[in-house]
Amino acid sequence: MTPQRVTLITLGVDDIARSKSFYAELGWSPAEEQEGVVFYQLNGLVLGLFGRNALAKDQGRPDAPLGTGATTLAQNFPTDAEVDTAFAAALQAGATALKKPEKVFWGGYSGYYADPDGHVWEVAMNPFWPLADDGSLTLPPAQ
Repeated sequence: MTPQRVTLITLGVDDIARSKSFYAELGWSPAEEQEGVVFYQLNGLVLGLFGRNALAKDQGRPDAPLGTGATTLAQNFPTDAEVDTAFAAALQAGATALKKPEKVFWGGYSGYYADPDGHVWEVAMNPFWPLADDGSLTLPPAQ
């Protein structure tokens, strides 16, 4: 049986230095760097930045045109104001606004931006999913 978990998310990027600069503007610091790859320690998992062409080659499909936008990475915050602050910080760092944060049909508050390589991030406040003090999320038990 395969465990139900994710330990590493790797984003294919066109320019590692540019992407590293973007995430530094958000206040992120690499935990480890090797030639051609940067790793950020997150809550319980790692985010990696890897050259897009090198990632395709590493996957065993060197000619594959790796796309973006079909997956959304999300950060949840405890308040609408923190969502607005995170969204503004991302735009200031060079992100492209996709959807300004707003109240949404499911009862929360949410917006979307794309990082410099087109990877989509959602910033949200979900009143039904309380966050731990460290910002981690554990879904509440089903009712």
